[in-house]
Amino acid sequence: MPIGQRRSPLSRAPYRLVANHAIELYLNAFLLAAGHSPTEIRRLQHDFGPRAGHAIGAKLVLRRRTLLHLNRLSERREYLTTRYDYAPTMTSELNRLLPSLTEVAEKVSAIVGAPRAVS
Repeated sequence: MPIGQRRSPLSRAPYRLVANHAIELYLNAFLLAAGHSPTEIRRLQHDFGPRAGHAIGAKLVLRRRTLLHLNRLSERREYLTTRYDYAPTMTSELNRLLPSLTEVAEKVSAIVGAPRAVS
């Protein structure tokens, strides 16, 4: 995000893609730790709404604003847009992306824990 240039939304396209992908991977890690199968998680495709719903059902507690943002990302197919279109749309919420990513990362990391070194 910091390397993006003001008034040049396209310069923030890599940030949008990586942030969306990171949120998806954190939710996947949580769902795997909660006992969901990899096949079941793959069937969710890149749809954040159902993925967040499964995580909430598995006792991940997220703020209401974060849940609303994840559902909006899903409704707007934001992941696919950022992956294949690059140019941000008027519906992109860059200012909400970092708080959502931070909250998901912190809460999932606290529950799942850091990976252990293999000896």
